[in-house]
Amino acid sequence: MWKQAVTIGARTIELETGRIARQAHGAVLLRAGNTVLLSTVVYKPAGGEALDFFPLTVDYREYLSAAGRIPGGFLRREGRGADHEVLASRLCDRSLRPLFPKAFRVETQVVSTVLSYDPQTDPPVLAIIAAAAALHLSEIPWHGPLAAVRVARVGGKLVAFPGPVEARKADLDLTFSMGAHGVVMLEGGARQVPEAEVLEALAFGQEALAPLLALAEALRHDAGRPKAALPAPPAPAVSAAEIERLGGPALAAALAQTGKLERKMAVAAAKAAVLDQVQSGQGGAADPHLVAEASALLERLEGRLMREMIVSRGRRLDGRGAEEIRPIDCEVDWLPATHGSALFTRGETQAMVSLTLGATQDRQLIESLDGVAYDRFMLNYHFPPYSVGEVRGMRGPGRREIGHSMLARRALQAVAPADTQFPYTVRLVSEISESNGSSSMATVCGGTLALLDGGVPIAAPVAGIAMGMVKEGEQVVILSDIMGDEDHLGDMDFKVAGTAQGVTALQMDNKIGSLTTAMLAQAFEQARRGRLAILAEMAKAIAAPRPEVKPHVPVHSAFSIATGRIRELIGPGGKVIQEIQRNTGARVEVDDEGTVRIYAPNRAARDAAYTAVMEVAGHLEVGEVYEGVVTGVKEFGAFVRIRGYEGLVHVSEWAPARVEKMLEAAQRGDSVRVRVLATDRQGKLSLSRKAAL
Repeated sequence: MWKQAVTIGARTIELETGRIARQAHGAVLLRAGNTVLLSTVVYKPAGGEALDFFPLTVDYREYLSAAGRIPGGFLRREGRGADHEVLASRLCDRSLRPLFPKAFRVETQVVSTVLSYDPQTDPPVLAIIAAAAALHLSEIPWHGPLAAVRVARVGGKLVAFPGPVEARKADLDLTFSMGAHGVVMLEGGARQVPEAEVLEALAFGQEALAPLLALAEALRHDAGRPKAALPAPPAPAVSAAEIERLGGPALAAALAQTGKLERKMAVAAAKAAVLDQVQSGQGGAADPHLVAEASALLERLEGRLMREMIVSRGRRLDGRGAEEIRPIDCEVDWLPATHGSALFTRGETQAMVSLTLGATQDRQLIESLDGVAYDRFMLNYHFPPYSVGEVRGMRGPGRREIGHSMLARRALQAVAPADTQFPYTVRLVSEISESNGSSSMATVCGGTLALLDGGVPIAAPVAGIAMGMVKEGEQVVILSDIMGDEDHLGDMDFKVAGTAQGVTALQMDNKIGSLTTAMLAQAFEQARRGRLAILAEMAKAIAAPRPEVKPHVPVHSAFSIATGRIRELIGPGGKVIQEIQRNTGARVEVDDEGTVRIYAPNRAARDAAYTAVMEVAGHLEVGEVYEGVVTGVKEFGAFVRIRGYEGLVHVSEWAPARVEKMLEAAQRGDSVRVRVLATDRQGKLSLSRKAAL
């Protein structure tokens, strides 16, 4: 067993190997506070069928037992990964994948499991550290070391590995991973923070990361295994030069087609013609190995031709320059029955976004290691197969859809109004009806338009743009508003969303292993200029929230009652509040602080519900006249109940003339109008019938 530990700020992180999961090819047990997390890596050694892709699977799982909790639901056990586990899996995958050699195409699986949980830690970030360490000390070829850090800015001060309280107060929250040569993965959110300040946080995080990289190296020095050699490539059945001779001109002509579908069909036809010629040269016999090898060479040739077009000629596949954004068209209020709607089209990417406003009870319930929480701002991104002209089964959201949903949600939630300002539960649904890259950023733009159309008072409009990069030697070209092919054949996918003031969300992946700070700074500035141009186009459709919600949106009202009156409003087993809802057609909610919220289909129903609530539990104002019921009579006066409150009408306040016998003047059950004269700190009322007459 080997251990290594390092302290960063107030956080001590310990890595251990050699005691747990000894049959895995790499296993690291990480401890941070009371969090214990196991990461393992296993691969299938070479010897099987050659693959034309890298089958890497990364899974992050949380057992609620780690926090002393029993899962809810009928089965009382963990099922498929929750969305937050999928997002953590993606963070880890996007950190590890770029550091595998391109020639390594062996089935590999990384599994990280939270065994014990400390609420002051951030397990997804720790999972990246542990998984990277397990890969680094294993025999698997991998260009480590790598580590990850979460950086938050709280009150203007940058903090590494923030606790939950600090994270909630932060106006900038970044998670990123870094290798020996630069940033590998970046993701985070902010509250309209300028790009320069985001770069400052990155520099701070890189300093905090350095000890973790040294920690991984120390563990490998103690317990690392010799790295396995990459499998020798088989003898080539066809040369790259021959493929270029047969298909280079036709492929170059196909790539000159500016439309996605036309280009796709032309490229497919050019590749098919080359494969036919290659096979005919072998006597026409079908040879799967030959076809696979020729296809891989054609893919490589396509990428080289596209990159040469960009780097040497300054021309992209659709004819744009590096910083040019595709044509934008925006439309709002195009779906009549929704609470807000938008159609955002940028080039060949289109998002249909709808807004729904609901009550507090419509919030999403989320169960995690931290317990049960509620989310009142939801965004769901859908990517149906027809959007790219494909036939594919539709079986619920995949990892990519969950990731894009979270990215767009983070971008828009940063400008969402507080509950006290806009008490509705908000849900956005984005259906991608056409896609040629940047669909998540189209969702951000369409989401902003739908919110504005629905009258949601957001702090500022948000736009998103996806940036790409092509690096050939020392030449680096940053591309604005990338298409699908530029994402597939390029070196970077950097999504940046924000307002005119600053960034609200970002996500970066790369395929060249790591990026320098200078590259990121250039991409940030170019993204800022592109974002401003997109916001200007969006403003032509709608520039500010509508002054009111749509007429068919449920009418809302919020007010307070005394906490001591909550029980009367709810009634035994909820009888009173349910009766109010049945009689008025409105939804009535009350929280522990006495805040009452009414959601009604129209103003008449809202007013009726308000009156009913106030009759049961409303405040009584001094000087106002109310209808009450006599609950008891004594010689010195009568007790009268008003809206659940009880007060005394002294005999001297019963009538203008002197009352000789109070027991004859009033009877239990009589209806009587009284004026509130005063109330003391205990809530006791002094009433007057005489003053009300």
